[in-house]
Amino acid sequence: MRIVLRYNGGMSFKSAVKKIPGYNALVKPLHYEQAVAADIRYGWPAKKLRVIGVTGTNGKTTTCFMIWKMLNESGHRAGILSTVGWATGGDDLRQQVEHMTTERVEVLNERMRAVADAGAEFLVLEVTSHALSQSRILGVPIEIAVFTNLAHEHLDYHGTLEKYRAAKLKLFKKSRYGVVNADDKNSRFFQEIYSSGDILTYGIERGELRATDIELKSDGVEYSCGDMLIKTQIPGRFNIYNSLAAVGVGKRLGLTNEEIEHGIAALESVEGRMTRVREGQDFEVIVDYAHTPDALEKVF
Repeated sequence: MRIVLRYNGGMSFKSAVKKIPGYNALVKPLHYEQAVAADIRYGWPAKKLRVIGVTGTNGKTTTCFMIWKMLNESGHRAGILSTVGWATGGDDLRQQVEHMTTERVEVLNERMRAVADAGAEFLVLEVTSHALSQSRILGVPIEIAVFTNLAHEHLDYHGTLEKYRAAKLKLFKKSRYGVVNADDKNSRFFQEIYSSGDILTYGIERGELRATDIELKSDGVEYSCGDMLIKTQIPGRFNIYNSLAAVGVGKRLGLTNEEIEHGIAALESVEGRMTRVREGQDFEVIVDYAHTPDALEKVF
């Protein structure tokens, strides 16, 4: 077979190569080899941590930060690796400059090693479909997998929504427990992986953990969940779902209602996620990362 690549102006050679039919499948063995090498080099660091993996199209970063804040506020040392920042525990948040949600395996393992060496008990890990397809979290034991939602994204890479969903499902197939958004129309694919005792579902319309008596405010949301009163400092109806996911993780880990309530309320903001700009103006300015049709609709 002869393949001819035509250079197209601003397109890099790397971008041109990726247009070869079946390219993603061809490089899978290379991704696997790189993951194994990084795991060995850094001593399989994730095995020393209790890892909570969060995936979904939207809401991953905010959900990760809510879980991370909740764990640290309740006295557990927890690290975080996310789109906008990473930390080894406590409030030592550092900027994530790689512009990748789940970093390449060398950086990922180096930072997991740093989290483990800092004495953290937990790691909250934001996980993308690309990372799952490319074996970046090979050797990372997932104690709890969290599903936020699924909408059209990355179809240039995966090809179809079904393949995109299948990539997300890999996280749950390797986890011990699941926390799943029951209101999402794809939730059944995630729920059927688990036996009844290994999953907690959440939502507004459906789920074991249900938000009621909802109040949406410009400076956050407030709702009841059973005998808990959940308050966030980040506005948006979708943050009901993000915080419910954190509630589910807290429940799964045995935190008290007070620890869950306090931990979620303690998170003041997440960079670029419904971030309010306060400069004395008499109108609201909010910065948000929304870039998919689903996310934009929810923000507006």
